[in-house]
Amino acid sequence: MSYPNGGEEAISKKGTIAAMVVCWFLGNGSLISWNSMLTIVDYYNAKFPRYHPTRVLTLVYQPFAFATLAILTYHEAKLNTRIRNICGYSLFFVSSFLVIVLDLATSGKGGAGVFIGICLISAAFGVADALAQGGMVGDLALMRPEFIQSFLAGLAASGALTSALRLITKAAFEHSHDGLRKGAMMFFAIASFLELLCVLLYAYVFPKLPIVKYYRTKAATEGSKTVSADLAAAGIQLQQGPEAEEDPKNLERMTIMQLLKQNLDYGVDLYLIYVLTLSIFPGFLSEDTGSHQLGSWYALVLIAMYNVLDLVGRYTPLVKCLCIESRKLLMMAILSRFLFIPAFYFTAKYGGQGWMIFLTSMLGLTNGHLTVCVLTAAPKGYKGPEANALGNLLVLFLLGGIFSGVALDWLWLIGKGW
Repeated sequence: MSYPNGGEEAISKKGTIAAMVVCWFLGNGSLISWNSMLTIVDYYNAKFPRYHPTRVLTLVYQPFAFATLAILTYHEAKLNTRIRNICGYSLFFVSSFLVIVLDLATSGKGGAGVFIGICLISAAFGVADALAQGGMVGDLALMRPEFIQSFLAGLAASGALTSALRLITKAAFEHSHDGLRKGAMMFFAIASFLELLCVLLYAYVFPKLPIVKYYRTKAATEGSKTVSADLAAAGIQLQQGPEAEEDPKNLERMTIMQLLKQNLDYGVDLYLIYVLTLSIFPGFLSEDTGSHQLGSWYALVLIAMYNVLDLVGRYTPLVKCLCIESRKLLMMAILSRFLFIPAFYFTAKYGGQGWMIFLTSMLGLTNGHLTVCVLTAAPKGYKGPEANALGNLLVLFLLGGIFSGVALDWLWLIGKGW
């Protein structure tokens, strides 16, 4: 393989910063539409007071995300990653725009029919999440750990961004006529724009970055078929190398089951992180923390603190002494987070709003930090096709944890009329 613009080492580093910036935006786009729907919970609670929208919409979203990703993970080796990711971001864009269309068509009215429409859009978000998030983590797993970290930071930044915008729009429209609705529609207009930006960035900018071309070319020489369309978009046509013809073992890769056996603890790590987090956030924080001095701002402040500290936590592993690489220490740290359950229960019952804000911040910080530690450590040492498959597999465990956590979140309602 030849590198016309310099040596292999130089090419493998060229465009790193640009790639990290694009990864951040792509991570943001993988979740901003869904986070927008969660962050306007006060609007949906007012519009659909009898339907527990935060819990129901999340419960609708997750089965579609998990089932779609399970199918995609099983067929991962045969998929065209370029088409998969572009379809994912395009579906996010269309679905976000449909939220605005539905609200305008119904003049902001509630009712069962409108709520079903919102639920269908939530299901579409779940399918888009499986397409884009699983595809991107798999794609980035065969590149540099910094790219996954930047992508994951973008995911968290979408939550922090939507929370900040929600606080601003609530303050701006609080005393105006139909203020909640105006703020919500502004949210989805911004989300639609960012999703369209992600489609363009992934389709036309990301594949042409030198460092991205280098890693995808390397993966292709190791037998990966998922990167061929992206390489073609970058103007690279691969030819089978003589070393592959002499030794077919160069193109062999581990199966999904072999990867699962070697990385089961990492998968369980991600499952446990998210089953705990989603059993508390956002349903419990939105509906079960009681009345406090902050009034209608209370749930928004809690969600904002979670999102901001989740974002901070996704950068803390960049400090080497804070990054946990030991598998045993990771498991111990993750299991210790289950102490949050009694802590949140007693704080909601007896504690003040300051303690609840502190606990929520720690929940977000540990969620972000441990997620990055697991997803950057797991793909190390694997060939391109194996790293791609492992990335998809780990995101499947992550979504499984989210799905289970969302279901368990309903347990907080026991004794409250359920």
